[in-house]
Amino acid sequence: MPTLENVEMLAIAAEGKSIAKVNEKALFVPFTVPGDVVDVKVTKSRAAFMEGKALRFEKYSDMRIEPKCEHFGTCGGCKWQMLDYAEQLKAKQQQVQDHLQRLGDFDFPELLPILASDQQYHYRNKMEFTFSNRIWLTEYSKEMDFNDRNMNGLGFHMPGMFDRILDIENCYLQAEPSNQIRLSVRAYAHEHEISFYNQREQVGYLRNLLIRSSSTGDLMVILVVGYEDTEILNGILNHIAEQFPQITSLMYVVNEKKNTIITDLPIQLFKGLPYLMEEMEGVKFKVGPVSFYQTNSQQAYKMYRLAREYAGLTGEELVYDLYTGTGTIANFVARQAKKVVGVEYVPEAIEDAKVNSELNQIDNTVFYAGDMAKVLDEGFIEKNGRPDVVITDPPRAGMHEKVVKQLIKAAPKRIVYISCNPATQARDITWMKDYYKVTKVQPLDMFPQTHHVENIVLLERI
Repeated sequence: MPTLENVEMLAIAAEGKSIAKVNEKALFVPFTVPGDVVDVKVTKSRAAFMEGKALRFEKYSDMRIEPKCEHFGTCGGCKWQMLDYAEQLKAKQQQVQDHLQRLGDFDFPELLPILASDQQYHYRNKMEFTFSNRIWLTEYSKEMDFNDRNMNGLGFHMPGMFDRILDIENCYLQAEPSNQIRLSVRAYAHEHEISFYNQREQVGYLRNLLIRSSSTGDLMVILVVGYEDTEILNGILNHIAEQFPQITSLMYVVNEKKNTIITDLPIQLFKGLPYLMEEMEGVKFKVGPVSFYQTNSQQAYKMYRLAREYAGLTGEELVYDLYTGTGTIANFVARQAKKVVGVEYVPEAIEDAKVNSELNQIDNTVFYAGDMAKVLDEGFIEKNGRPDVVITDPPRAGMHEKVVKQLIKAAPKRIVYISCNPATQARDITWMKDYYKVTKVQPLDMFPQTHHVENIVLLERI
């Protein structure tokens, strides 16, 4: 592949990359910003576009700032650390505008200014790290002697590599003691010569480390190991408990499978409680080890308040909360509604939703588990009543066309559509354009230092 010299980056594009034009062909380069002039190694060339990697910066853009993290440019996360936060917000606002305009076929009002995150770093309440005996060497050379080199590491998967881990010294995504716990566990494993997992050969003891925190101060740590060994396990768990007495939930999982999924495995409690607590406006939520909860707690609160505001609840409405997860939104709005009906694909999440209703003495919610496209039919609506308001927060793939058609038949007065992917949101709204008009569009930044953006749209029946 060729090397292109003195390429000026022109604008921010999708997936956090910047775009240039070379011989009328689009060139996408990560870790660059508009105004950078770079030498680029082309890594992919297609008829309509190219992708490349910046080899050398001939000139830095005035828009560029110094990245905070030492792993920036190698780690696959936080690709916008070199971009001032105000510029990140502008790019995300434009991203929503572009998706609705280019991929949608409906009228919409001027976007409301994007809601910034109060925390630009240390905002995540959940992190997962991977053990590996095949770390990525950032300063590799053929002359290296690997005989005595420790290749064990604990960190993140290298982009596009299932078996290589970038050993992380400091991550700015989660507040302390997250880094301290990870480094302490790694040091203990090195000192006691505990084997790190080899993904290719499917051997090794230490596999994953999950750290979850809450706005109430709870702290959960889950260690995932490859096989049963009580002596090793008790040693490392006791070390964690002694070094970090603030941990409120210390758990472990024995995963002998080839994949890293633990939701189908027993999660054993070693010390403390089997959950952590979250709270919004006095409404408490039990969050189990594999329960879903928005990873930016402060922004989640802003988002749920907006959803409730857009729902226009007076206490007389029947609300459907689609893709309810553990019932966070359903329980959050229940006290302002007559009744809330939550639907979610994952049965375990629905059980959590029911527990959270009981915990808060909320008796006007009901929850159903099942495939949304199959559950939400005429019989379901006949049984539960025709909704006045629908709040929907689907996964990145958006809503199934059958679900959209059923929503149109149900004819709620208002639909509050929360999306982590404005592209599929634009598609779904287009399907509803003959029946609903878009009256509000509110972007929200849930993940600073990344290109990801949330968007809340209010649709009102025509």
